[in-house]
Amino acid sequence: MKHLTTRRASARYLLPGIAFALLFLAGLLLPLEANAQSSVRPPEDATTSIAPPGPPLQGGVQGTESDADIWRDIRQGEVGYVPIPDKSAGLMIQSQGEDWRLYRNGPMNDYLGYAMLATIVLLALFFAIRGRIKVEHGMSGIKIKRFSTLERMSHWLMALSFITLGISGLNFTFGRSFVLPVIGKDLFGPLSGFLKATHNYTAFAFMVGLVLAFVLWIVHNIPDRTDLNWLAKGGGLIGKSNHPPARKFNAGQKLIFWGVMLLGLSVSVSGWALLFPFEHHLFTSTFALLGNIGIDVPAILGLPEPPYTAIQEQQFNSAWHGIIAVVMICLVLAHIYIGTIGMQGAYDAMGSGEVDLNWAREHHSLWVEEVMAKKTERSSPAPAE
Repeated sequence: MKHLTTRRASARYLLPGIAFALLFLAGLLLPLEANAQSSVRPPEDATTSIAPPGPPLQGGVQGTESDADIWRDIRQGEVGYVPIPDKSAGLMIQSQGEDWRLYRNGPMNDYLGYAMLATIVLLALFFAIRGRIKVEHGMSGIKIKRFSTLERMSHWLMALSFITLGISGLNFTFGRSFVLPVIGKDLFGPLSGFLKATHNYTAFAFMVGLVLAFVLWIVHNIPDRTDLNWLAKGGGLIGKSNHPPARKFNAGQKLIFWGVMLLGLSVSVSGWALLFPFEHHLFTSTFALLGNIGIDVPAILGLPEPPYTAIQEQQFNSAWHGIIAVVMICLVLAHIYIGTIGMQGAYDAMGSGEVDLNWAREHHSLWVEEVMAKKTERSSPAPAE
C-alpha cells in the first residue's frame, strides 16, 4: 500500500515535468525551423507581395514603389518639412555647395592670387623705370600743416585694421596651401582660430575708421575741373617738371578715396552678413532690383535664378567678400607704395601731419595758395574805424 502511494505521488510530479520539457524543446526548434525556411531564397523570377517584379530598387530596399524620385528631389535641393522653427534644417543636401567649393578653391583663388602678384610686379617695374619721385627744388625746411590729429587717427585706425583684416583674411584663402605645409597642423589650427577671432572683431574698428574718414574728407574729394587736367598729365608721375596743379586731394587721391569708400562699404556689408548668417538676403534683393531695370545679373554670370536659400546667400557672400577684399588690397598696395618709397616727403603727411613747403607746392599748389591766403587774412591787422 505504501509503494502504491509513492508511485502515484511520483506520477503526479513526473507528468508535468515531461510536458514542460516538451514545450521547452518546441520553443527551441520552432525558431530554428523558421530561420531555416527564411534562409531559402526564392527563384530569381519569383514574385512576391513585398516587392513587385522589375528592376531592383535603389539600395536593395524592398517596397511597393521606388524611392528614386525622393532621392532626386533631395539631390536637387528640395526642402522637406521639419517641425522646428529653423526650416533650413529640412534641406538634407545642398548640391550647390560642391560647386561653390570647387569655384572657391579653384579659379577664384587662382585669379585673386594672380591679381595681387601682378600688382606687386607692376609697382616694382614702375619703381625700376621711374625711380623715386623726388622734390625737384629740394626740401625747403619749412613745414606746412596738412592733416590734423583727428584726421591722422582716422587714417591709421582704418589702415592698421585693414592690414590686420588682410593678413587674417588671406590666411583663410591661402593658408592651407602655403602656411599649413610650412608650420604644420599643430600650429596652423590654433593660429587660424586666433586669426579668425581677430578678423571678426577688427572688422568693427575698420568700419569706424571708414565712417570717420568719409565724414572728414568727403568735402575735399568732390571731383572738379582740375582733376581732368591732372589726369591728362598723368599726375606728373611720368615725366619731370610736369606737376599739374591740385587742391588738398588730387585726382589720384580722389580715386583712391572713392575706391576705398565704395569697396569698403561693400566688403563691410558682406562681412556683416557673414558675421550674422542666415539673417539677410542681399543677393536675392540686389539681383531683383537690378532685374527691374533690365540687368539680369544671374544670366550674365551664369548663376541660378533667385530667390536663393539662406545657404546660397552665405556662399555668395563669402565669394563676394573675398573678391572685393583682394581688389581693395591691390588698391591699397598702390597707395602704400606712393606714400612711402614711391614719393619723397609723402609719408610725412600721415606721419607727423606736416609736409615740406616745396613738396606741397609741387604736388598741391592750389591747396598751398588757399592755406597761405587764409594765413594772410588772419595775420593782417583789422582796418581802423
